[in-house]
Amino acid sequence: MSQLETARPFKVLGIQQIAIGGASRERLRKLWIEMFGLAVTGNFVSERENVDEDIATMGSGPLRVEVDLMQPLDPAKKPAVHQPPLNHVGLWIDDLAAAVAWLTAQGVRFAPGGIRKGASGYDITFVHPKANEQFPIAGEGVLIELVQAPPEVIEAFARLA
Repeated sequence: MSQLETARPFKVLGIQQIAIGGASRERLRKLWIEMFGLAVTGNFVSERENVDEDIATMGSGPLRVEVDLMQPLDPAKKPAVHQPPLNHVGLWIDDLAAAVAWLTAQGVRFAPGGIRKGASGYDITFVHPKANEQFPIAGEGVLIELVQAPPEVIEAFARLA
């Protein structure tokens, strides 16, 4: 194991969600809900985040994966949740606060907003898609959501290990 692996105070457990954006959520629903058969389990609207999204799921229990189908409230405003179409990937994290502290110390750039409640009620934060001089490590063009896993998800992944 490398020195970084032994010092890392958290684990990435698995994929929590993928978020797909489009100009029309109805077009996204045609494929993901009607064709693939995913179930819509909620809706989230936020003017601050410029989003109106359906929260769909695949799989079941603590290992289910969310598929967020997002359209912008205003296509001319930022954030542009429909550009790029694969907006972000969410990862279950066993200790989000420790992850943020450690990753920041390693030079990882986070998007503004800090740790906060996400659309599904879990604490979340985002790794910025672009590095800068102060924080030279980022998502290399991909927005990455880190999601605090609840105890049942942590336990489910531990049973699989």
